[in-house]
Amino acid sequence: MSGLRKLQQAFADAVFTGETTALAQTVRANGLTGPRRLQVYRNNMFVSLTEALRAVFPVVEKLVGNEFFAHAARQYIQTQPSTSGDLHDFGGSFAEFLAPFPGADQLAYLPDVARLEWAYHEVFHAADHEPLALESLAAIPAANHEQIKFALHPASRLLQSPYPILRIWEVNQNEFDASDEGKATIDLDAGGVTLLVLRRELDVEFRPLPPAEFEWLRHLATANSIGVATARAVEMDPDFDLDTVLMRHVTGSTLVRAYL
Repeated sequence: MSGLRKLQQAFADAVFTGETTALAQTVRANGLTGPRRLQVYRNNMFVSLTEALRAVFPVVEKLVGNEFFAHAARQYIQTQPSTSGDLHDFGGSFAEFLAPFPGADQLAYLPDVARLEWAYHEVFHAADHEPLALESLAAIPAANHEQIKFALHPASRLLQSPYPILRIWEVNQNEFDASDEGKATIDLDAGGVTLLVLRRELDVEFRPLPPAEFEWLRHLATANSIGVATARAVEMDPDFDLDTVLMRHVTGSTLVRAYL
């Protein structure tokens, strides 16, 4: 087993670093030299993973340009290689990678745009879930209502940014009508957003939420009780209407399970 592990490690090193000396004589190259066959595999790997990132982060690429994106993608692939056999899992840390990346760090909003695109990607591929069974909620005794916890739909994410990232995303869609120059204007001082990203059937929706409602859902998403979540929301907004917000997220399938 140790010999197999050593061989696998040498192969990974050859693919990610280009150093083929330790492995060259082991490779059956079918008419090519060992280093040349490894280089073919290396090139294919970088191309396929770069294309995977392009598919998930088209707005990021549009903002920084094709060449810069390819450069950043190559560095990301080398320094944070995929650890999953599912290609859909690759790119989860791309936003954090971009934050200090030379050149990209001049666009302060770029990591949050990447987070929005990753949330879209995750939500699109997430599992479906049945709506909340209202009878299970009704079965909980009134004395325990403040202790109720809720699970959010697996195809939902909460996203917060100090930048107008939804507006940035919208004006960089291929179908966006930019014929009126004013429509494409983005004011970075316009304020941030608090978003619920939710899939309904095959459609992914971005729902801007009031800060108190966002905070309420954020607390529920981290397994806090509805009593704790509501207290925090009321602190932020004394007019927070629990009945209205709860009904909206039950009927809208944001909340899919109630438990104590």
